[in-house]
Amino acid sequence: MPAKVRYGVIGCGMMGQEHLRNIALLPGTEVTVIFEPDPDMARASAAFAPKAKFVGSVSEVLDVEELDCLLIASPNHCHLPQMEEIRHKRPLPLLVEKPLFTDPKDLAALETFKASYPAPVWVAMEYRYMPPVAALIEQADAVTGGIRMLTIREHRFPFLHKVGAWNRFNRYSGGTFVEKCCHFFDLMRLIMKCEPVRVMASAGQDANHKDEVYDGEQPDVLDNGYVIVDFENGSRAMLELCMFAEGSRYQEEVSAVGPLGKIEAFVPGPGRFWPAELGKPPVPQLVVSPRFPKGPRQIEMPVDATILDAGDHNGSTFFQHQGFAAVVRGEMGTPDVTLDDGRRAVEMGLAAQQSARTGQAVSMVPQRLSSVAC
Repeated sequence: MPAKVRYGVIGCGMMGQEHLRNIALLPGTEVTVIFEPDPDMARASAAFAPKAKFVGSVSEVLDVEELDCLLIASPNHCHLPQMEEIRHKRPLPLLVEKPLFTDPKDLAALETFKASYPAPVWVAMEYRYMPPVAALIEQADAVTGGIRMLTIREHRFPFLHKVGAWNRFNRYSGGTFVEKCCHFFDLMRLIMKCEPVRVMASAGQDANHKDEVYDGEQPDVLDNGYVIVDFENGSRAMLELCMFAEGSRYQEEVSAVGPLGKIEAFVPGPGRFWPAELGKPPVPQLVVSPRFPKGPRQIEMPVDATILDAGDHNGSTFFQHQGFAAVVRGEMGTPDVTLDDGRRAVEMGLAAQQSARTGQAVSMVPQRLSSVAC
């Protein structure tokens, strides 16, 4: 059991820097080495990990002896190739940002990786750890008497600028329903405790990035849509995404309903985007609404200000690293979010992309999409 958990970090753009800030808040952890090829991002990262050594490749990260674990926070299309390089050279406990992969052609490589990787792998699905969402997950069955309908709404700001504009193009990001929404498909499976059998989507690019051009190409990512998912037990879930709705009071709203009642989670967006003239940002809330006797109960769930300020995800990145560090230390047996969880979330996203493109529902079979073509 390491006295101090020493991280190697691969990729320190916007999300990578959020990870650095949260690792710095955890006792008994430090970042010893970073690979970030963009000079501006590397300089920014140095402020959050002043003792870290900067190197020029993944291979050089793995050469550093003082390492207990690795974090991958690089652009989406880089994840699986970097995982493969780590597997071949020095497999350490690994926290890899979502999505695990972006193309269904990668499934065979992912299965090979899973079968032969000897260390724990935790897929970063931060939304599970937002306090009101975590409370909903814990209480949903008791409040609802068994969920029959689950609705997830995200009304938020457009995609932020990333190095090389990789998040503007489906071929690098996997598409909006993969890049942005695999979080929500992961939540659907987790909350429902069931596997999807059919995915239907309607979506478009109606407001964002339409006047942008990169190397002669216009962005092709979706900025709004609906996705309906049918599950094996007959329950259903819906995602409503709008990425030109940053004027909303809450960014994420999750509602689970069953024969006994309803439970809802309300999560505000990043505090740095809340207009100062409106006063303090909204506080996360959990609302429990039984059918009998009627009487909604509203519970505020504030997050410690220091943790809240360390990122854009309502403190969840910190709570996620608490769990991952416990796995590395041997204090926690297995990762909360497995490779199978990460794979299924991407498969659901790919199915939604396909359905939105073709106008037809996509059938899924247990553990595998029946047909997905990018």
